[in-house]
Amino acid sequence: MKEITIKILEGTETRDLNVESGIQLLDLVDQNPSDGKMVVGAKVNKRLVELGYRIFKPSEVEFVTTEDAIGSEMYKRSLTLLMVRAFHEAFPEKRVRVNYSLGQGFFCTIYDTDNKLQEPTRDELKQVKNIMRRLVEEKKPIEKKVLKTSEAVKLFREHGMTQKAELFRYRRASRVNLYELDGYMDYFYGYMLPSTEGLSRFNLIPFDDGFILAVPRRNSLQVGRVHRAPESLYTALREAEEWGNQLELSGVGQLNTEICRGHLNELILMQEAVMEKKIADIAEDIHAKKRKLVLIAGPSSSGKTTFSNRLAIQLRAHGLRPHPIAMDNFFKERLETPKDENGKYDFECIDAMDLELFNTTMEKLLKGEEARMPKFDFTLGEKKYDGRTLKLQPEDVLVVEGIHALNPASTYALPGDSSYKIYISALTQLNLDEHNRISTSDTRLLRRIVRDARTRGNDAANTIAMWESVRRGEEKNIFPFQGEADALFNSALIYELPAIKIIAEPLLFMVGRDREEYYEAKRLLKFLDYFLGIDFSTVPTNSLLREFIGGGCFEI
Repeated sequence: MKEITIKILEGTETRDLNVESGIQLLDLVDQNPSDGKMVVGAKVNKRLVELGYRIFKPSEVEFVTTEDAIGSEMYKRSLTLLMVRAFHEAFPEKRVRVNYSLGQGFFCTIYDTDNKLQEPTRDELKQVKNIMRRLVEEKKPIEKKVLKTSEAVKLFREHGMTQKAELFRYRRASRVNLYELDGYMDYFYGYMLPSTEGLSRFNLIPFDDGFILAVPRRNSLQVGRVHRAPESLYTALREAEEWGNQLELSGVGQLNTEICRGHLNELILMQEAVMEKKIADIAEDIHAKKRKLVLIAGPSSSGKTTFSNRLAIQLRAHGLRPHPIAMDNFFKERLETPKDENGKYDFECIDAMDLELFNTTMEKLLKGEEARMPKFDFTLGEKKYDGRTLKLQPEDVLVVEGIHALNPASTYALPGDSSYKIYISALTQLNLDEHNRISTSDTRLLRRIVRDARTRGNDAANTIAMWESVRRGEEKNIFPFQGEADALFNSALIYELPAIKIIAEPLLFMVGRDREEYYEAKRLLKFLDYFLGIDFSTVPTNSLLREFIGGGCFEI
């Protein structure tokens, strides 16, 4: 057998390894690590592959673990297949649906053959868990199978997976990759582990009328025994899900069908009407509670600016006069800004904010006193005062937007009953199909790619490169405080991805193979390929989507 040399990349170090040509990557890794992370895939010459991949020539290999974002998703995806397979064995007459991410897991529901919701019992979940554990102990292989698209659609219909069948009705490719686990075949968007070995970190937790498939944390592979997530978040997700069900638009295939039938304009108007009513309800609540300080926070690309503008209009309709204030104007001077572990200024941590000045200014305004309003010069890294002052009248309301707005530390000196806190995020109500959810993070990343290219001159590769850092900042500074909110606003639009597709695809195609971000760009292109594109000229000028695609009526 011919021998080849491969270079194993491990951080900044490399080591050469002489192996037989044709060796599987799986033969090079330890599936029972002691360091709390697990190898689940690899990049061979910078191309992402599964561990079943064979190497026939000298190559560079970098293993992907559960500590990597890509690896963590591979683990969760494989775990989902394991769960669906176990349900199929335990209750072949029932259908399990993976709805959305909630807390440290996925909220799932079960339906009978008439598509009626069936609340699972603890005994039923225990039965499924036992089957999952058995399949893990038996180290069953997860094998990729290539089928004709027509054969796959037939298989989906036989298994009652109507959303999958509808999705592949619009697939251009003549063949499709399915994954088989112990005789059960299904389609999943993305790569898998080679077997069930190592998929022992999970739990099934009863929740409301469904259950949570608890998945491991990315950095530790630890799984919670109980479910924790803000009630307001679950309520918003459930409302979005139920609205989609009413429209019979739970999957992308159904959305594509509506586009083909020419029902797009009606769908856009209905979605915008629902969103406007939500904003009006929040404005009415602020007015009724006589709150003078409105605090708005949310993750990147959630649409905070357009939401603030539309909320201001609704507040005016209630006889109030809103004054927008950006917390960014209360940054500390550059020389006082903390630095991160790499020695770079950390503008996202709360210690970068001049909280003393912010609280003193807000306190004066709430007491009816006049206050000087700073303007932060980001070029010079210092606050400026241009003579602008503010003094609140009885009908005036302060509308403050910032990533730390919901953190109690930001308003430590202000009375609790003076503020109204709003958390905004794009909680996608649409899934690809029964078992493949659409990540809220993916929707926001695509929004940001389109907006950054239009307003900041950033190419897609640069936006993708900084996204991991943005997500870390959100995990630390935004998500922990969503439970503080008086209201949660869902900014996701059921029609937005078909509109964004037309703009995002050329930007993603420009990411070169030599860039580290090439795989992510390729993955997003594959994701967008499931959607039929639409002419976004029909999107209203006051739509939140206009903040990203341009052409809106608000100054942003």
